[in-house]
Amino acid sequence: MERPSWAPQGIDLSVPSVSRIYDYYLGGSHNFEVDREAARRAIEIMPGLPKIMQANRAFMRRAVRYAVDRGITQFLDIGSGIPTFGNVHEVAQDAGPGARVVYVDNDPVAVAHSRAVLEGNPHASVIAADLRKPRTILDSVASGGLLDPDRPVALLLVAVLHFLVDEDEPWAAVAELRDALAPGSVLVLTHASTEGGPTSSEQGERVEQVYRKASSQLIMRSRAQVERFFDGFTFADPGLVAMPDWRPDTPPEHEDPVVFTGFAGVGYKA
Repeated sequence: MERPSWAPQGIDLSVPSVSRIYDYYLGGSHNFEVDREAARRAIEIMPGLPKIMQANRAFMRRAVRYAVDRGITQFLDIGSGIPTFGNVHEVAQDAGPGARVVYVDNDPVAVAHSRAVLEGNPHASVIAADLRKPRTILDSVASGGLLDPDRPVALLLVAVLHFLVDEDEPWAAVAELRDALAPGSVLVLTHASTEGGPTSSEQGERVEQVYRKASSQLIMRSRAQVERFFDGFTFADPGLVAMPDWRPDTPPEHEDPVVFTGFAGVGYKA
């Protein structure tokens, strides 16, 4: 396989990447045929996947504006993925000039492309790190100097925790990040699930099987398991809900039913 100019050296072009699969769902161009093949197989099982990803991005933008309205000007986006239109720094800096954003991802393509997109933006940066090692992320953020740990931060864990298996101790990782946040900070989170939505558990299991051959497994979790990530936070209204139901810009009943798959929520730290 010919390596395109934007692909960093050393990445395995034969293994689908969850970041590049997500990029394909959103209509991006930073993906390989191995990623597109995996995405097409997942879409065959769950045809609404691209719409679900679009709903995920729309929720993220609403949540960022909510954080700005609360006076938050610092954003830490872990598992940020490959930049597409309407990224966190664009939304935050449009809503609140001077907003500062640090992106974190463990995918070399996502990191390289983020650096290219952020060139010349003094209020945004990207770190190559893994959510499984929260202390490394916190140390890198502290040494970078862009975010002030003594002031509130919006911590974004959007469509990333479902790529950590239970053995990775994702709840402990979130708790360590939470404990480092200043009072007034918020947690913005989405997570894949088949509970309470139009997607069957059988479909969910088949999609999980597709991702077993990718760079990270996909884990569907129950509502109760997702709620555990908000331990130590107080939910902002309307709590943990389907993505279109969280402070929608337009009536959610106008949405395709498939986008009510999974959970989204925002919590604040007192």
